[in-house]
Amino acid sequence: MNRTPVSRRLAPALAATLAVALALPAFAQRGDDTRRKSKNGKTEGEIAGVAVTLEYGRPSVAGRTVWGELVPYGKVWRTGADEATTITFSKDVEIQGQALAAGTYALFTIPGESEWTVIFNRAAKQWGAYEYADAQDALRVQVQPAEGEMVEALDFAIEGDRVILRWEKLRVGFAVAAKAS
Repeated sequence: MNRTPVSRRLAPALAATLAVALALPAFAQRGDDTRRKSKNGKTEGEIAGVAVTLEYGRPSVAGRTVWGELVPYGKVWRTGADEATTITFSKDVEIQGQALAAGTYALFTIPGESEWTVIFNRAAKQWGAYEYADAQDALRVQVQPAEGEMVEALDFAIEGDRVILRWEKLRVGFAVAAKAS
């Protein structure tokens, strides 16, 4: 007969369960991309003393018509593949001159032929845009797309005071400034 108290026998199992539960948030955002067609991307940089980090899925053009077909005009887009793209600001900022608090946001867009809406949504951990709710929007700004060099897999860059999405033959960017105290 086993005289070890139940709590002692269950302790290793409880510890293992707790370890897995605590580790899950680390994998929840982008996850392992070894079996994904769209690999994970990460862009980090600094604008006016503000650390900026983007995490995103990198779909490829792969011979497809992207704008207006694969990514429809006039509809909310996750701005990447798989999980919603996230953007993190270490300090309060101004985006295109409008205030946005420090934090992590889901970065959605509504592409248009001549104008895009860039959306910073408070519900950062989402799969795609399936549960997107505009009530969670912290900020929306309007920007204009521009022609760019061919980029096969979606990418983000920090260029000067701007965050730039580059994909296919298109560039879409927005200005970031540290919020004046």
